Amino acid sequence: MGEFEIHQPEKSSNRTIRMPDELIERMGKIAASKGISFNQLVIQCCNYALDNLKSDDNE
Repeated sequence: MGEFEIHQPEKSSNRTIRMPDELIERMGKIAASKGISFNQLVIQCCNYALDNLKSDDNE
């Protein structure tokens, strides 16, 4: 599995999602400590998860 690295934002589009309050709080603290937006942390977490799926799960 690859190492998770936080980087600065790229160009993006808007999409509304719902998340559990506890997850939002945890991610908000991490984003603030790393100096990036909450949104960029969500994007990076999603990309990391998708890049590290088992090969038979990839579309």
